[in-house]
This record gives sequence, C-alpha cells and structure tokens, in this order.
Amino acid sequence: MNLRSIVFLLVCLSPIFSFSQLDGKEKKIVKSVDKHEAEALELLTKAVNINSGTMNFEGVREVGKLFKYELDKLGFETRLTSGEAFGRAGHLVAAHKGKPGLKLLLIGHLDTVFELDSPFQSSTKVNDSVMKAPGVADMKGGDVIIILAMQALKDAGLLDEMSIEIVMTGDEEKSGSPLELSKKELTDAAKWADVALGFENGDGNPETIVVARRGSAGWKLEVTGNAAHSSQVFTEKVGTGAIYETSRILNEFYQQLSKEENLTFNPGFILGGTSVDLKEDETGGSALGKTNVVAQKTIVKGDIRAVSLEQLERAKETMQKIVSENYPQTKANLSFDAGGYPPLAKTNGNLKLLEYYDKISQELGFGKVYPVNPRNAGAADISFTAGHVEMAVDGLGLSGANDHTINETGNINKLGVQAKRAAILMYRLSKMKEFRE
Repeated sequence: MNLRSIVFLLVCLSPIFSFSQLDGKEKKIVKSVDKHEAEALELLTKAVNINSGTMNFEGVREVGKLFKYELDKLGFETRLTSGEAFGRAGHLVAAHKGKPGLKLLLIGHLDTVFELDSPFQSSTKVNDSVMKAPGVADMKGGDVIIILAMQALKDAGLLDEMSIEIVMTGDEEKSGSPLELSKKELTDAAKWADVALGFENGDGNPETIVVARRGSAGWKLEVTGNAAHSSQVFTEKVGTGAIYETSRILNEFYQQLSKEENLTFNPGFILGGTSVDLKEDETGGSALGKTNVVAQKTIVKGDIRAVSLEQLERAKETMQKIVSENYPQTKANLSFDAGGYPPLAKTNGNLKLLEYYDKISQELGFGKVYPVNPRNAGAADISFTAGHVEMAVDGLGLSGANDHTINETGNINKLGVQAKRAAILMYRLSKMKEFRE
C-alpha cells in the first residue's frame, strides 16, 4: 500500500477512531441527533418562513409559539412574556429543573433584522447543504440546534441530571427600552446559572466559537460656535465655527485611538450648519446653512465597541479630554448612552469551555475548534451574562454567511454537528465535580 492510500484510509477511519472515545450516553446523544435531524430541518424551514422582524410583534410571537410547542413536548415549563413595558414583543422563557447540580443558561433570539417591508421574506435551497433564508443563521438555526440538543439529552436519559433555563429574546436585533426591563429575564437567568451558552452564528465558521465579545454603546457629540459672516471666520471674536471644531475632534479620535486593538468607534451620521433639526428617535435629521455663514451647530451620533469595561473606560476618558480642548470660540459636549451591550471579556472560565468543546469536537471527528477574533463578532445577548457566570461562550449556532443582508445563508448540514457538540458539552459539564452537590 502506498503512502497516499494509507493517508486516505486514516482520514476515512478517523471518525470511527474518535467515535470510540465516547461513552454510552454520548453515543445515545449522537444517535438521537441523527434520528431527529430531518425533523429539525423541517422546523427550521417553518421558522424562517415566518417574518419576525423585531418590530413585527405578531410574527415574533408566532415564532415564539412555534418553539414553545417543541419545548413543551420535551417537558419544559414554558412561557411567553409580555414586552409591553419595553416596547417589544416579549420573550420565550423555558425551564427544566433537574437534580441539584449543573445550572445551564441557553440563549437564543426569535427576531430578525428583516421587517415586513424587506424584500427578503422566504427560504430557498441553494443546494443540498445551503439554505438561503431570512434569519437562518442569525439566529433561527441556533434556536433549532438548542431544541435538537434538548431532544438528544432527553432521549439519552440525561435531562434530569441538570437544570436548564432557555431564554429566546424577542428584541436582540433592536433592543427595547429601558434596557434593564428588556434584558431582565436574561440577566435574572444569568444570576441563577453556572454556565451560559449562546447559540448565535459567531463569525460564520463552524471551526470557531466566541470566548469574548465586544460591548457596544452609543455616543452623541454636540458642538456650538459663533454664527457670523464667513469673512470673519478665524478672527478672535468669531473663532472657527462648529464644523471645524467637530472635524478636529473626530480627527483626534482617529489619531489617538484607532490603533488600539479591538477598540472601534464609528460616527454614524453628522449634521451641521446654521441650524440643526434632530429627529425625535435620533436616527438622523436635517441641517440648514449657507456657504457665507460660519456654522453655529453640529451633532454627531455614533457607537463605540470595546472588548472589556476597562478598555471602554480608558477610551471614554481619552475622548472626553479631546472634546475639552476646544478651538477658539467653540464649545463641545460628548455624552454616552446609558446601558448598551456590555463587553463579554475573555476569562479563564470561557477558555476552559473552549478547551472542553474543542476536545469533544475532535472526538466526534469534526476537527479542532478555535476562538473567534473579537473584531469578527458583534454584540449579542450573551454579553448580559458578563459578571454573573464564571463560564460563558457563544457561537454554538448554525454557521452561515451574509448575516443581516438579503443574501443570508445557513449551512444546514451543520445542524446535527452543532447539536451533537453542544449536547455532549452539557452532559460532560454536568458530570464535573464542581457542578455536583
């Protein structure tokens, strides 16, 4: 036998060698996922063909009812909460109380970015492995993987060995306000749990999971200057005007902070001139001015993303110092939105979960798993577990591409892969001494 034949044989046999490392319960998990994978694909197809744009409350609730029914069948106590207090559809919360021991929080969301006026409303099969559909990767595929994993744990007789709470929010893509009410079920569950697992798409690569996510907060810059005839700009009395001062500030933000790893800050829109009219929801507005009049006012709205609270506070201090060093005859004020998504910092506990998950993946024959670069993953609901649990990872959902666009796809061949890895991870965690009372 030549070398090429030997390599080919080893590749073919590697899943068999890996599978032999699983115990009897884990083999039952694998068999259950294989048995129910076709049903899971049917459930996913049904879910993505229900419009659940965040502001389509009826559609969000319909998806919640769809998943509630599946979790009811598995013995979970389920409820659909009201979102009236924070202006959204509400959430799906499901709980299964097992023996004293591991307490798991599993996180998904029901809503998508595709509202009723989007041209992207239904699913198509690109080929045998790829589905093009609104929310297939972000994140109805992840929701279905949670349900498929729960089915496997039940079939293997393991659900009663752990306590699980599932929170599928109805406003992940456009959070309700106030945030403390919008995320209350999530944070309450995090305070209860030992471990939090998020089933977002991550960076679209099934070889990665998220051990750190950057937080996200909004900021507003307001600048005023002296309105005057443009012939008097730069004089001691008139100064530079609001637009020059705004340009200075934004340029200094870039010069002083743009090189810091994992920190980004983006001015989303700018209005400036003699008068500025900001829309009530602060998503834009209008400005009036003349080329021969020095600008009196500007408003800039943007966001800032940091990988830790310490990095965020350092950046805020630098930005405030820049804003205070005004050009002549101008004033500036920088404010940051209350709330926002907190950062999920990289912790030893999160890295330990990655280590366990990687080992399981290799034993299943699915290959190594690596951490996602925080720059490649946006803010997500898992961040609200920060400071409440010792171990948290995200990105356990369905891999795909082009999230948030009309070209969003999901790799449906990975439904079973992800469910097997997640279910076995939960089982192994439940056997660890630190989680057994």
